[in-house]
Amino acid sequence: MQPRDTWYRTRNESDVDSPALLIFPERIKQNIMLLKSMIDDPIRLRTHVKTHKTKELVRLQLDAGISRFKCATIAEAVMLGECEALDVLLAYPLYGPKLSRFLSLKKRFPKTNFSAIVDNPEAARTLADAAMQAGMIIAVYVDLNIGMGRTGIQPGAEAMALYQQCEQLDGVAIRGFHAYDGHVHERDIEKRKVICARNFEAVSELVQQVQMAGLPKPEIIIGGSPSLPIYAAYPDVECSPGTFVLWDKGYADSLPDQPFLPAAVLLTRIVSMPDANRLCVDLGHKAVAAENPLERRVYFLNAPDLKPISQSEEHLVLEAPSGHSWKVGDALYGLPYHVCPTVALYDYLVVIEQGSYITRWAVVGRSRL
Repeated sequence: MQPRDTWYRTRNESDVDSPALLIFPERIKQNIMLLKSMIDDPIRLRTHVKTHKTKELVRLQLDAGISRFKCATIAEAVMLGECEALDVLLAYPLYGPKLSRFLSLKKRFPKTNFSAIVDNPEAARTLADAAMQAGMIIAVYVDLNIGMGRTGIQPGAEAMALYQQCEQLDGVAIRGFHAYDGHVHERDIEKRKVICARNFEAVSELVQQVQMAGLPKPEIIIGGSPSLPIYAAYPDVECSPGTFVLWDKGYADSLPDQPFLPAAVLLTRIVSMPDANRLCVDLGHKAVAAENPLERRVYFLNAPDLKPISQSEEHLVLEAPSGHSWKVGDALYGLPYHVCPTVALYDYLVVIEQGSYITRWAVVGRSRL
């Protein structure tokens, strides 16, 4: 991003308190159209809402013909139900109160078809028993661990046995396999293609075994943003990108093959100047995702030469070059390196259209209630 490109500047920035996360619907719409152009049929898109957690951004996708979604929390699932999304996969293991809360979604939002994942026999039985007691049948996907090492069962004999168990259990209806590959993020798309092909081979073998056992062909939901253009070329596969809608500095740098537009910008202000070449801005840990090293948390579009020195809950200290002209009260505009957890820090997104702040959209999916 060139510093002189001022698409992010807000004419009435004095009306926006800081820190704030600005979003740009015109760019978001372009990203949605670009996503649709990357696949043969939008029915094969199951976009993840964890990035934005916002009803208005769900509705922009619904208006564009995207009707299937993936989420990670009950709050996100509620948001999708309230938007009357057609098909929603909660891609997170269901235990404890989450299980009963998930079952309540089906009663509360009858227009939405909710499904879940399972990755071990006990989880499948527990879900099936709870569904039977509630008089329901829950659609499920066997969650596969294809290298992420987080959730999922290893592809192979145990995964096949779990699939067959789900097929026989009352209370659940097996639909297919789910596999997330968030560990695959090589910059070179050719290297990504090789890794994705290897990962998919194990999934494909399971699909063949299921069909050889006389069962219907399983659905496959696979991948995230880095593997999107690869799996989009595979037939009969649902793709689950999420970050595309807002994009961020991290993916803009690491995925040059995907020309999505950054559509979320942090607005922060200089609140103090502890010495001649140090600026303190109101962009602490509570305002931008802080899991990356300090130098990879925010990139200032209008001040790329500022160097982060330290960060605490409410403050970010920057080093400015000698002879700079910055002063207390000046606004800085920054791209977050990781937009998904950054969005989760805000109650509202500040909507910028035609260069001006016009309204706010609630980040309803960040709630844990």
